[in-house]
Amino acid sequence: MNTIRWLNKHWLQLTVHVGALAPLTLLIWDFTQDNLTFNPIQEITLRTGKVALILLVMTLACTPLHTVLGWKRILSLRKPLGLYAFLYASLHFLVFVGLDYTFDPVLIGQAIIEKRYVLLGLAALLLLTPLAITSTRGWMRRLGKNWKRLHRLVYLAGILAVLHYVWLVKSDIREPFVYGAGLAVLLILRLPPVRRAVSRLHHRRAAMHTPQPKQLCASSNVVPCRLSTKLRMMRRRPPCTRR
Repeated sequence: MNTIRWLNKHWLQLTVHVGALAPLTLLIWDFTQDNLTFNPIQEITLRTGKVALILLVMTLACTPLHTVLGWKRILSLRKPLGLYAFLYASLHFLVFVGLDYTFDPVLIGQAIIEKRYVLLGLAALLLLTPLAITSTRGWMRRLGKNWKRLHRLVYLAGILAVLHYVWLVKSDIREPFVYGAGLAVLLILRLPPVRRAVSRLHHRRAAMHTPQPKQLCASSNVVPCRLSTKLRMMRRRPPCTRR
């Protein structure tokens, strides 16, 4: 019984954990089974980077979905989704500097200078690093109001990540364009005027679907209501006045 209650309460968070770890599990399985492409380093780099971008966009989608749908539970998913996005972004970077460039600082420096997408990806990772470090409640208490200001950097990190993907693929930008369009919609929904308008619309729809309370003494209940009123009046009279 306790297990069922726990699952009913935490099923959403459990789904996020399982879904976020599934790509990494599949990647490890394909690596051990030699199921990667002829260029396994490139395949691992692309997989980790794409999952990091998807999770980052999902993190940014939590607040707009709460505003549009009024689903409060989805706000609790921002932290795990953001941390998993940082995890995959870190793996993406480690594969790049470790497997691809063998931790050679000269080669890595040349790649950062010569390739714009490398510079953008590194900038996005650097922005996500302090956000992951300060994601605990202790840091929220220490930073106070500055905590929200700091975590607004996630918007810039999302934009840099999309541009990183666009400049990486160069020719076929259809998939990066989908992520960019989704990110643009999410950022527009976060603008205060748009958020207020969407919130008002949501409240109106909720009010329209809320059942109205039944009126007392409706047409079908006029006689019972009058009788009950008469009885109450008779009870209030002193005994000598009753007939």
